[in-house]
Amino acid sequence: MGLIRSRAWALLAFLALLCAGPVPLAAAAELVMFTRDGCPWCARFEREVAPAYHLTEEGRLAPLRRVELRPGGSTLAGLAAPVIAAPTFVLFEDGRETGRITGYQGDNAFWGLLGKMLADVPQPIHRSGTAARLD
Repeated sequence: MGLIRSRAWALLAFLALLCAGPVPLAAAAELVMFTRDGCPWCARFEREVAPAYHLTEEGRLAPLRRVELRPGGSTLAGLAAPVIAAPTFVLFEDGRETGRITGYQGDNAFWGLLGKMLADVPQPIHRSGTAARLD
């Protein structure tokens, strides 16, 4: 009786997941912000953009990760060239750099430059049964 009950619960859990809708695929892109303590432009970005970034389409396509920039710069794996200034925003796709914004000149400039970099990022495809849709 216990085996039947546990299988029934497993089936119910599976059906609940199916009814919940498509599950987003892991992001293939990531935006890495190289930051430094005491950087006024980094602080400005944190005030103007960071609180809402994860709520935007850009944030969904390329989640933000912060990396502390060490003296002498960073040679993080996948970079096309070392990062020596903070803030620097590097777009990684599948582990390699595909775009870079050096500095922060305000939210309008940031969103415009990021939009251009993300224009070529493939959108994740969610599968539901036999149908596929682009989100």
